[in-house]
Amino acid sequence: MSPLSRRVYALAAIALAAVIFVALNIASDATLTTERLDLTQNGIYSLASGTKHILGNLDEPITLKFFYSKKAASEYAQINAYASRVRDLLSEYQARSHGKIILEEIDPEPYTPAEDEASAAGLTGAPTDSGDLVYFGLVGTNTIDGKEVVPFFSQEREPYLEYDLSSLVYRLSTPKKPVVGIISSLPLEAGAGGMAAMMQGRSQPFMIYEELSKTYATKTLEANFSQIPADIDVLMIVHPGQLSGPQQYAIDQFVLRGGRALVFVDPNSELAGQSQSMMGEGGGPSSSSLPQLFRAWGVVYNPGKVLGDRELAQRVQTSTDPRNPVVSYPIWVHLGTANFDGKDQITSSLQSLNLASAGALFPLAHATTTFSPLVTSSNQASLLDAVEVKMNPRPQDLMAQVEPTGERYVIAARISGPAKTAFPAGPPGIAADALKTAPHQIKVSAGPINVVVMADSDIFDDRFWVRVENLYGHRIAAPFADNAAFVLNAIENLTGSSDLISLRTRATNNRPFTVVQDLQSHAQAQFQQEADALQQQLTDTQSRLHALEQGGSTNGQPTNAAGLTPEQQAEIQTFKHQLVETRTQLRNVQHNLRREVDALGTLLAFINIALVPILVALFAIGVTVLRRRRRARALAF
Repeated sequence: MSPLSRRVYALAAIALAAVIFVALNIASDATLTTERLDLTQNGIYSLASGTKHILGNLDEPITLKFFYSKKAASEYAQINAYASRVRDLLSEYQARSHGKIILEEIDPEPYTPAEDEASAAGLTGAPTDSGDLVYFGLVGTNTIDGKEVVPFFSQEREPYLEYDLSSLVYRLSTPKKPVVGIISSLPLEAGAGGMAAMMQGRSQPFMIYEELSKTYATKTLEANFSQIPADIDVLMIVHPGQLSGPQQYAIDQFVLRGGRALVFVDPNSELAGQSQSMMGEGGGPSSSSLPQLFRAWGVVYNPGKVLGDRELAQRVQTSTDPRNPVVSYPIWVHLGTANFDGKDQITSSLQSLNLASAGALFPLAHATTTFSPLVTSSNQASLLDAVEVKMNPRPQDLMAQVEPTGERYVIAARISGPAKTAFPAGPPGIAADALKTAPHQIKVSAGPINVVVMADSDIFDDRFWVRVENLYGHRIAAPFADNAAFVLNAIENLTGSSDLISLRTRATNNRPFTVVQDLQSHAQAQFQQEADALQQQLTDTQSRLHALEQGGSTNGQPTNAAGLTPEQQAEIQTFKHQLVETRTQLRNVQHNLRREVDALGTLLAFINIALVPILVALFAIGVTVLRRRRRARALAF
């Protein structure tokens, strides 16, 4: 029997490889339905540990009804692709829930009971060109008639899909919501329009408050409150007004008896100023502090100082004229992972925060509490006078005032450990004979207190962290910073839970062009002073030229050149020449501001477009030359 040829062996190997490939695909489809390979840096396409913990600890069944109009949406490729991702993720939730999640998919075709069910459940139908409605939402229910709804899966929220689904399951699995008490001079519930907008029926709450209300029961305390209700789990104090002695005493006793507090004070609340300008008189104060309570908790804070940071300064456009370059605004800071405590649950998963006119916190010497920084500035920062900042907020002037001290200032901190009352002399405002019948005063905390303090209230301002869009009557939030995540993480951590913390910041992964930012900051520091001088010279020349030309007019109407003396005509020509030269110099300086950035862009474009093909061509040439040399050597032998 003659041996098989190499050709037969090769064909057999190919056939065997094809069979193995098909078998592996069939086996993987059957056994690896919930597995995926995620090569992203932060694992944004893998289930977070918080989601796994929520699904693994469900006590009661939860029914999820996924409504999707397959036929009506068949012509919309993006919606179909997103629907597939939603379906896959829901299936993975079901597979990891140990039978606790019951998943149903319903196609609400027009004029069917399924469409009526979708509409009655609160889902929103998106109109199509044919007139049919596309339903693409989710209804979740638990065994005690609790219901949560995603009216429509907006593509703007696709990066937050896992958070939206996990928070829905979390709310259904914990029907009793923790209570968050709120003390604030800001209209958090009414939004920037304040009570006036609420009375007119056009108020929209700040998005952080709206997100907070979804997971927690919020209770806003009246301005004249005298005690903290017993059912409050966490007390959130946001830019408080002038609190009376009895009100501060109520907060003091709440914290000492084990209540948790999240406090936001501000040396220059831009949100309060914005609300005041929209509401007229009666808006909140521009600065806030709790000095007596802070001393008892071991915190030092000066409401007269605003943080300025050269390195973290946000880039802003100061004019509607696109020819004017963007500049650094040092009191508006963009903080990244290097500015957060990576070990504390509140900040460990944050990617970025955008704050405005923040203050600084310091530990009180010899305090019994522990002061743990959560958010800090860069070492290119200093403290500016709050009054001067309000009087002259010009970015260039503020940048000149920032003289880096090399210190990293603390913007937010956790205060823990044993504490004493801020009122050692007894409850304020109570007569001596009434003290006998007053509730017993707690003078020393029974255990460690748990308070988080941030020296900024503009973290709640929507314009700094989120784009809000209206989709079929529903507000859709697309965050570009983790301001809401900080607040919600703090509340969740203070209530003793942490399941959703790992989910909130995955989609806001911020990877800025740090090299470009450094080049821009360096160029601005180098050329901004020259640009300002030229701009001032240009303004002066234009004013003097205008004054001379007006000197040759009668009743506001320009006359001919004969109305001017030869000296005036010559001076006008000189000023016009200076005007042209100054504008040319100013354009050159503005070009210098972008020269290094443009050069970097050109280099990157060359690398991306030309370098790789050149390297491939050189490799091919090298391989060809090498083969020819080997062939020549073989022929020589």
